[in-house]
Amino acid sequence: MAISKEEVVHVATLSRLKLTEEETEQYTKQLNDILQFAEKLNQLDTEQIEPTSHVLPIENVLRDDEVRPSIPREKALLNAPDQKNGMFRVPAVFEE
Repeated sequence: MAISKEEVVHVATLSRLKLTEEETEQYTKQLNDILQFAEKLNQLDTEQIEPTSHVLPIENVLRDDEVRPSIPREKALLNAPDQKNGMFRVPAVFEE
């Protein structure tokens, strides 16, 4: 399978990218090189290989979720530059 220049230009257009002629040639070659490498991988015998999502085993290393006392609200608000009704007050981020 090969990628044509027209396909590279089409994808660039969909992505709203403006490519020069040199970039189009470069990306076409690079994508074809990647596809050729992937084709080599398809030739490997993987019949006896178990499918995996990661090379190394992964296990959750998070601690158990336990209810513990928290910092009192008044103490948390001591260094707040601005507060209102016991809550941090921050600048609005929405435009009107």
